[in-house]
Amino acid sequence: MKKLLLICIAAVAVLASCNDYETYGDKKEKERNAISKFISDYGILVIDEDQFVLQGCTTDTARNEYVKLNKSGVYMQIARPGCGEKLKDGETANICCRFREFDIEADTATFRNNVDVYSATVDVMRVTNTSGTFSGSFTKGIMISAYASASVPAGWLVPLAYIKVGRSKSLTDEKAKVRLIVPHSQGHTIAAQDVLPYFYEITYEKEA
Repeated sequence: MKKLLLICIAAVAVLASCNDYETYGDKKEKERNAISKFISDYGILVIDEDQFVLQGCTTDTARNEYVKLNKSGVYMQIARPGCGEKLKDGETANICCRFREFDIEADTATFRNNVDVYSATVDVMRVTNTSGTFSGSFTKGIMISAYASASVPAGWLVPLAYIKVGRSKSLTDEKAKVRLIVPHSQGHTIAAQDVLPYFYEITYEKEA
C-alpha cells in the first residue's frame, strides 16, 4: 500500500511538471499576445506592405504607422529616411548605430546608448549588401558585450533596404531613424533562445 502511494505521488509530480512545461508553440503564442498588447497600448496603426509601397515606402509618424513586413515579421516605422544614399549592391560599410532596446514581454527597458550621444559608446556594425540581402557583424558596442555575440540581429538589417545611411553634412541633414518591433526569429541570441520580442529605436549613419 505504501509503495502504491509513493507511485501515485510520483505520477502526480510528473503530471504537474508536464503541465508547467512550455512548448515552443506556447512561447510563440505568448509572443504574439505580447506584440498585440504592445501595439494596442502604444496606439500603433499597422499598415500592410501594399499600402506601404503606395505611400512611397514611407510611414506616417503623425498617425503612428508601422508597416508589417511579411517576409521577416518585423514591424517598422521610418521616423526619418536619412541623408546621403542607401547602401549599394556589393558595397560594404561600417554603420554607426545609437539605439534603445525594450523587452516587450517583460515590459521593461534593457540597454541603450542614446542617453548622452557625446559620451556613450556607439555600436558599429560592418554590413554588406549582396543583391539586396544584408549581412553584418558588430565590431564594437553594447550589443556585443550584452549578448556575447557579434551577430547583428536580422531585424536591425531590415530597414537598410529603405533608408539612406550617409553622414550629416549640413544642419538640414538628418541621420536615418527607425522604430522596430522585432520578433524572436529576427532578434539577438537571447530573443531567439527564449522566444521574446523586442522593441527598438535606432539611428543609422556611415562611420566617418
